[in-house]
Amino acid sequence: MGPTLPGHDGPFAARPGPALPGWRGVLAVVAHPDDETFGLGAVIDTLIVAGSAVHVLCFTHGEASTLNESGADLRSARAAELRQASAELGVACCALLDYPDAGLPAVPQAELEAEVADLAARRGVDGLLVFDDTGITGHGDHKAATAAAAAAARAAGLPALAWTIPASVASQLRAETGAPFAGRPADQVDLCVRVDRARQRRAALLHASQVSPAAVLWRRLELQGDFEHLRWIEPAGGA
Repeated sequence: MGPTLPGHDGPFAARPGPALPGWRGVLAVVAHPDDETFGLGAVIDTLIVAGSAVHVLCFTHGEASTLNESGADLRSARAAELRQASAELGVACCALLDYPDAGLPAVPQAELEAEVADLAARRGVDGLLVFDDTGITGHGDHKAATAAAAAAARAAGLPALAWTIPASVASQLRAETGAPFAGRPADQVDLCVRVDRARQRRAALLHASQVSPAAVLWRRLELQGDFEHLRWIEPAGGA
């Protein structure tokens, strides 16, 4: 048995906290195809099962990925994978934009913010779902997407929830992989939600260019267990 990490299933005992908000419509804002599944997939599934219509806005085609398990043209392949995985998750609609992969930090935030604000208004959503502002792996695109979404939420008076991982999981992943995972201590986590990962796992396999049996994703899901952790990046009710 591995080390005991707080906030997890199995050897990583978790303590569920408040439930996800009962939003009728949700806009999930991500940087790359697969972020909606590898990161947000179990939360999206839980929201949809509870009756929310979840819409996805993805800023890039993910063409700069250093992974290409299928040997495909990444620009077109990852667009198709995003459509397929989103359908598996049950997403209501998916908007794929054409900003440069690995280039979002160089795009004026106001431009990205306007994209988020426009889709949020057109879909009439009640809240936004994003990556934590750490970027989870420190990726600049993740940070830029979240910053734009948070600014759009603030301007529209909408709440925004950020998916994060516990600091203990991030520490374990850093030790095992050397990747710069960043997590949050328990006192910075607002929601700990029990999830079913079956649909997330099926959707993940549809991102064939980016996933393999040895992918770090599977180890992260093992460490997280049946729980996801979130924090309010723009609080409900403007609190």
